[in-house]
Amino acid sequence: MLKVVPVEEAVGLPLAHDITEIVPGKRKGPVFRRGHIVRPEDVSRLLDVGKAHLYIMDLEQGELHEEDAAGRLARAAAGANIRLTDPVEGRVNLVAEISGLLKVDAERLYRFNDLGDLMLATLPSDRYVKKGDVLGGTRTIPVVVKEDLVKKAEALCKDKPIVTIVPVPSRRVHLIVTGSEVFTGRIKDGFEPVVRRKVGEMGSDLEAVKLAPDDPAKIAAHIKESHQAGAEVILVSGGMSVDPDDVSPEGVRQSGASVECASVECHGFPVLPGSMFLMAYLKETPILGLSGCVIHDPVTAFDVLLPRLLAGEKVTRSDIIALGHGGLQRKHDH
Repeated sequence: MLKVVPVEEAVGLPLAHDITEIVPGKRKGPVFRRGHIVRPEDVSRLLDVGKAHLYIMDLEQGELHEEDAAGRLARAAAGANIRLTDPVEGRVNLVAEISGLLKVDAERLYRFNDLGDLMLATLPSDRYVKKGDVLGGTRTIPVVVKEDLVKKAEALCKDKPIVTIVPVPSRRVHLIVTGSEVFTGRIKDGFEPVVRRKVGEMGSDLEAVKLAPDDPAKIAAHIKESHQAGAEVILVSGGMSVDPDDVSPEGVRQSGASVECASVECHGFPVLPGSMFLMAYLKETPILGLSGCVIHDPVTAFDVLLPRLLAGEKVTRSDIIALGHGGLQRKHDH
């Protein structure tokens, strides 16, 4: 139970929650923390931050303070390899203890937030996260909640946490750069440095880079060679659009790969940039066809799919179609 007390009458009493101060453009944070005993000299400062009245807490049986509730909610929602912060202003954050692929159970998250008087907000699922990244935050809406509500949230997460991190092991990645202009040395390849950096940032190794002219048979031969050499992910860059010389999809088909996006002739992702991408499998080895946007756009379908492939997920046609929701990539999306 909370009791409202005029700030001038609160001297000697403990604060029931953090008091936040907002200075536009400079800071936002607690100026007084929960449990602080109000002193006479605090009254003016409290009035300055707009607090003419304060909550004094006297919890009844079956009630929880927001900080205690937030800690329990966070522990319920978080899976392995996630640490929890101390509560600040009633909020507890979920922080990655390892780098990996973030997985969020969206249906369970909806049910969690539908309970009312509590919330959990997360990053989008299937994003590669690094150790130390904040993955989400939870809190209650009121300062005091019924413990039964928190128990319902805990029961919802009993069998499976809402937020988990899938470790991404180091993979052997091969890149096949297509294009006669690159193969003959007329222009310098722009794919390798970008691909090498992004693969390396996710803890894997760009083990081999091969050049192929605009010849489907030669592209197919390189794909087969990489597969036989033990490549765990094969990337084929360039030649993915609709120009007559763009024969990379045909090269993928000739390698014996099954293309997930219906057929080579209608390859494409509902992702921008990255609509001309291609997804295929040669037996169990994924082949991802990269269009030219990878060179000049900071975030593309490559960033969306790469962590899932490195994590060992099988990406199906249905997965690709579902990428349309959130498929418009922005510079800082990843």
